[in-house]
Amino acid sequence: MVIHMTEPSPTSDGPMDKLERINRAQIRAGQDWIRGRGLTLQQAFVLNYLTDHSGAMQREIAEATQTTPANISGVLRVLQSRGLIERRTDEGDDRSKRVFATPDGVALLAGRDDAMAAVDDRLLSPLSSSEQATLDELLGRIAAALD
Repeated sequence: MVIHMTEPSPTSDGPMDKLERINRAQIRAGQDWIRGRGLTLQQAFVLNYLTDHSGAMQREIAEATQTTPANISGVLRVLQSRGLIERRTDEGDDRSKRVFATPDGVALLAGRDDAMAAVDDRLLSPLSSSEQATLDELLGRIAAALD
């Protein structure tokens, strides 16, 4: 079978394409929420990481973000200049600094989980609760098969 460029692919609206569209909508909503707080995605990730890993070392943050300590240094500098994080020197080792989210940094991310839950609710709103449960069960089976 020959497929012309103007014709949609026979699989262009298959289940995985639909999941991808849903995922993109969810990601876009998250990015909009982050940008609304004046953060880049990387800054938000680092700040969120620090709310869960208070006192992390720069090296640990770099590993968590899968980037270099030098790159993270720039991100931390911006966050620190905004008063969202602070760096503290370890006692007895002036070269070793731990990084903490400040109360302002924590407050900036407050409500994120609720906002993302509202996005999920909106995305799933065309489905009844029974259909949502079925979708969850089916996707769970697919996810389990990946392991």
